[in-house]
Amino acid sequence: MNRYPVWKYILIVIALLLGALYTAPNYFVESPALQVTTGSSILKITNSTSEQVEAALKAAGIAHDGVTLDGNENSTSVRARFATTDAQFKAKLALERALNRNPAEPDYIVTVNLVKNTPQWMQALRALPMNLGLDLRGGVHFLMQVDVAATTETKIKSMQQSVRSLLLKKEEARHSGIDRVGQNIEVRFDDAARRAKARAIIGADSPDLLLTEASDANGLKLVVALKPEALQRTIEEGVKQNILTLSKRVNELGVSEPIIQQQGRDRIVVQLPGVQDVARAKDIIGRTATLEMRMVDDTVVPGMESAASIPLTSELFTDERGQPIVLLKDIILSGEYISSAIGTMDQNNQPAVSLDLNGNGGSKMREATRDRIGKRMAILLKEKGKYNVLSAPVINSELGSRFQITGMGTPQKANELALLLRSGALSAPMEIIEERVIGPQLGAENIAKGLYSTVYGFAAIAIFMIIYYHMFGAFSVVALASNLLFLLALLSWMQVTLTLPGIAAIALALGMAIDANVLINERIREELRAGESPQKAIAAGFDRAWATILDSNVTTLIVGIALLVFGSGPVRGFAVVHCLGILTSMFSSVFVSRGVVNLWYGRTKKLNKVSIGTVWTPGLSVTKQ
Repeated sequence: MNRYPVWKYILIVIALLLGALYTAPNYFVESPALQVTTGSSILKITNSTSEQVEAALKAAGIAHDGVTLDGNENSTSVRARFATTDAQFKAKLALERALNRNPAEPDYIVTVNLVKNTPQWMQALRALPMNLGLDLRGGVHFLMQVDVAATTETKIKSMQQSVRSLLLKKEEARHSGIDRVGQNIEVRFDDAARRAKARAIIGADSPDLLLTEASDANGLKLVVALKPEALQRTIEEGVKQNILTLSKRVNELGVSEPIIQQQGRDRIVVQLPGVQDVARAKDIIGRTATLEMRMVDDTVVPGMESAASIPLTSELFTDERGQPIVLLKDIILSGEYISSAIGTMDQNNQPAVSLDLNGNGGSKMREATRDRIGKRMAILLKEKGKYNVLSAPVINSELGSRFQITGMGTPQKANELALLLRSGALSAPMEIIEERVIGPQLGAENIAKGLYSTVYGFAAIAIFMIIYYHMFGAFSVVALASNLLFLLALLSWMQVTLTLPGIAAIALALGMAIDANVLINERIREELRAGESPQKAIAAGFDRAWATILDSNVTTLIVGIALLVFGSGPVRGFAVVHCLGILTSMFSSVFVSRGVVNLWYGRTKKLNKVSIGTVWTPGLSVTKQ
């Protein structure tokens, strides 16, 4: 009646061992460290970089616990460990001075970090410590500002291309030239009728443009300018779109519960609690990657590229081999039409990025390449105002909604570019104007108070249960301890970022878990009062209490899911731990608890009494069971 089959005990033992395994990494202390990555697309992190770091630390007289090169030599970072945070920050200043010739444009990025001391065999099993939020362990804080000048420049370029496209196929509005003068676009005409028609066409299509008729010694012209309110709206929309894009990028980084919000007119605050790879987070979040596709200007003779020979409608760049290449200013396609991007391998088994365009993007690509077979099209990546020509392949056939970017060099570069394009290009260029790495000292007091509250709460519950329910109280404490073990293991395995609200949810989970055992113990007492034998009372108590436990936990779980879906920030952190605590408590309070009870009392067939405290029988004397 009260005996578990062997497989159930094996399941409990396996669950406890896994819980201990995935909880154990939280007891390993992290070491202060510095992470060195490249801030340039030209430089690479190699063994020589590691040697440079060691030499700089030795010259500054700063002791370290080791300098390592993580990953492979093409796509890695250098990590230096230190015994104290004082040595860590001194080394940061020394390395920034030694590695970067120009502090305004650093070749290498040196960031404060914490290195996990979890054994490698645990890391291989994905047994990692929990991340702690900004209020517990710290993290990284960015303040980013939208580049208004760059946003204006991008908008004017788009405006020029839009005007040219609108008038291209209109015979009655044929112009004699389109030029940019400052922040205005000047369209020249041979007669007033065509100018009037062009003004009507542009005005009907683009209400945000201010159109003014003028004339000079060269003839009639139509001056096209952007209305001030339209520019302001562009900046506001760019900030909102950037917040969405940054959220996607942070999700790609695997950071839990980030804080991304607007501050003022053109600033965005980004807080990444518990982030481990701060350098990569800064690189991914700070990059303003915008993809552009342009045609190569084949009117310029190869080898004769110079400022004097380049037409006004073209620009001079440098390709991936360092050779000059002249491209038309007109943008065929930009990153906003990309619906999916995945790092993959090309037909030669080299790293590449596979792109999928949306419906409009596919139509534009087909229209642009249909009549240009045999010509070259360049793919450019614009980052921080600088262009990098990724490739300039020959168009062998009409392209559609799916194609590849080849020549990425390394798989990491392909994956990072795919990440940026998949999460979306930043609508408006931004720059990081403030960066703060919040150290663990700020959260030390919160961690201590949270730990003490949980430990004291557990101790108080344990003492009460043992006094009130005797041996069954001890069984409940064992189940409660296993529940805490399972919950911490799940939080560690899922790499949830724990915050102060999360600690509150853990304390609440302990109370809810013991509540289930109280229901079971009281149900057993009722069966004993009803005259059932101890063995039958135990079996009936667990079986009949299960429905009540299930109902109460399901209703509470619904509330937790609602908080998780509709909440944000600390509320979501509380909801995650709360929901997981409900699931682990249902397993430990019923399955583990009954397993312990069956192991203790199930061996005796003729059980005369059980230690479950005092059973009060109405109208009769007090009996001790």
